[in-house]
Amino acid sequence: MIWNTIITVVVSAVVSGAITGVAVYFKGIKKRTTALEEGMLSLLRTEIIRQNDKYSDRGYCPIYAKDALQKEYDAYHQLGGNGTITKIFNNTMALPEEAPMNR
Repeated sequence: MIWNTIITVVVSAVVSGAITGVAVYFKGIKKRTTALEEGMLSLLRTEIIRQNDKYSDRGYCPIYAKDALQKEYDAYHQLGGNGTITKIFNNTMALPEEAPMNR
């Protein structure tokens, strides 16, 4: 009878400890994943702004650059990016694809 009680207490403690350990482990993974997502959002935001500045100064944006920008913008939104970058993205995409002819 006493052995059953001891075994029950020990097993309960081990299971409780294991569950706590797993919960802490997954909380750490979630925290790291969130940090990685936030970092990637920041990098994508910065690159979209940089591309806009670069091609706005030139007055055109080649089609290959627009393709890359579209992929960056899509990833930005899939990671939860907000709409503040949308206007910048649209401005860049509205640029002509070829350099203006000098007259």
